[in-house]
Amino acid sequence: MYHIIGYFAAIFIGLSLGIMGGGGSILTVPVLVYLMGVSPVLSTAYSLFVVGSTSVVGASGYFRKGLVSLKTAVVFLIPSLLAVFAVRKLLMPAIPHELFTLGSLVFTKDLLVLVAFAVLMVVAAAAMIRSKQAEDALDEELHQQHSFNYPLILGIGLVVGTLTGFVGAGGGFLIIPALVLGARLPMKLAVGTSLAIIALNSLIGFTGDLSAGTPIAWPFLLGFLAFALAGIVLGTYLARFIPGARLKPAFGWFTLAMGTFILLRELVFKHA
Repeated sequence: MYHIIGYFAAIFIGLSLGIMGGGGSILTVPVLVYLMGVSPVLSTAYSLFVVGSTSVVGASGYFRKGLVSLKTAVVFLIPSLLAVFAVRKLLMPAIPHELFTLGSLVFTKDLLVLVAFAVLMVVAAAAMIRSKQAEDALDEELHQQHSFNYPLILGIGLVVGTLTGFVGAGGGFLIIPALVLGARLPMKLAVGTSLAIIALNSLIGFTGDLSAGTPIAWPFLLGFLAFALAGIVLGTYLARFIPGARLKPAFGWFTLAMGTFILLRELVFKHA
């Protein structure tokens, strides 16, 4: 029963990516863990593959319309790709299974990933809830910028690559403000460029897992991906009629609830 719900959730993940240009990927790890029964650490690897593949489809549509800035993407990806590959290839395998004990709470590697992911969900939710105010502020700041801010883009690229490698999420809520403020890109161009960055970041991160010998259940993973791709194709079509900006705050509240639930479940309810 949970697996059936999980496959419908995969469609929803793709649907949100197609309509909003991002956001949905933040739900991939929780869906894999709580509905599909995949371990948290392995879920981050699967999420990289699913997020990367669906973002390729989303970015290709923007690329055909000329809404991907290759120069900006290259500058951003230099530190980001190095960080995401290093985290998946070197850091994740080096983290011990059991980290420390706090009372009855045993802080394991899986728990660390889930807590980090839940915190990221809460931060992403806040960004989506405030999306309209943030976009207005970015547009105002954009008119005050006069040069390509290389240090900002390189710095955010490093941070996003590290986060993507650790929790398996795309980080679009960080990438888009960096592209608008640092590279002075219009919002639509920033969304398309962000999807291209997320696609390469995620897939390169996944190659780090493959080179580290992570076992991959390909039939399951490809099946899950197929549902997500169906969702993004449908979402791309619906985006013509549904403005993604209107959906972001509602989706943000849903993401906030999910992040809070994970934190309470893993840190409180399990050990009450």
